[in-house]
Amino acid sequence: MKIALDPYMFRALPIEDMVRTVAELGYEHIELSPRDDFMPFFLHPRANDERVATLKNSLRTHGVQLSSVLPLYKWSSPDETERQAAVRYWKRMIEITADLGCPLMNSEFNGRPEHAAASEAAFWRSMDELLPVFEREGIALNLEAHPDDFCEENTPAVDLVRAINKPWVNYLYCAPHSFHLSGASEVGADIAKMMRYAGDKLQHVHIADSFNHKGSSGLRYILNPPGTTARIHQHLDIGQGEVDWDAFFGTLRDLDFDGVATACVFAWEERAHESSAFMLDRITKELTV
Repeated sequence: MKIALDPYMFRALPIEDMVRTVAELGYEHIELSPRDDFMPFFLHPRANDERVATLKNSLRTHGVQLSSVLPLYKWSSPDETERQAAVRYWKRMIEITADLGCPLMNSEFNGRPEHAAASEAAFWRSMDELLPVFEREGIALNLEAHPDDFCEENTPAVDLVRAINKPWVNYLYCAPHSFHLSGASEVGADIAKMMRYAGDKLQHVHIADSFNHKGSSGLRYILNPPGTTARIHQHLDIGQGEVDWDAFFGTLRDLDFDGVATACVFAWEERAHESSAFMLDRITKELTV
C-alpha cells in the first residue's frame, strides 16, 4: 500500500519546494493534483519538457515517488466542443504522466447531473478514444464519483467502472464524499457497505473528513435560495467532521486494501504543514502493521 499526499495546499510553492516540503513531512508518495503551472483545472496542460524534467529531478533528489496523477477535464461534457478539447488535454496529460514514469492516473466522471444521460453518452465517447491510449502507455485509471457530476453515488459509480470492463480501470472511494455517495434518501452513510460493494475494484481512497449535510433534518447547512441544487462537503482533518472512521479504516483492513491511500485535506492552507503531518501519522497508524 502507498500513502500519498495531495499537495494542493502547497500548490503556490515552486515545484522543487513543493516536493521538498512533502518529503520533509515524511511522505514517500505524491498524488499530483492540478496546479496552474503544470496541470490547470479544465485547461490544456502547461507542463513542457523543462517543467517535467524539473519535477522528475526534484522527486529523485528528495526520494519521493508519484503514486498517481489527478487531472480534471470536461470529458463527459454534453457540449461536443468541450468534450473534444478535454480529450486532447487528456492525451497530452497521459503523455506527460508516462514521461514521469507514473503508472496511475485518477479522475472524476464530470458531466452534469441534470443531463446525466447525455453526459454518460459523452463519457463513453471519450472512453472509446482514450482507453487505447491508456493501454498503449501502460497507465492504469481510477475513477471516483463526485458531488455534482453526472454520477454522484457509490453503487452506480462502481457499476459504471465495472462496465468499462478493463482490469486496470478501478474505483476510488473518496471519504469526504461519503454523505453524497450514499444517496439523497439516506440520512447517514453506510461506508462499510459501499466499500464492500466496490470489492476488488476498490484500489484507491481519498482521506479527509466532512460533515453530514443531510443531518439535523437537512438543516446542518442552510443554503439560499431555498431549493438550490448546490452541493456541499468539506475536506477536513480526520476527526473534525462526521465520517465514521472506525468503519472506514476497519473495512479497509478487512478487505486487505493494498492500493493508494491519499491524504487530501484542502481546508487548512494556514496550517498546511501541521494538517499534512497529522494525516500521515493517523493513516499510518490505521493502515500499516
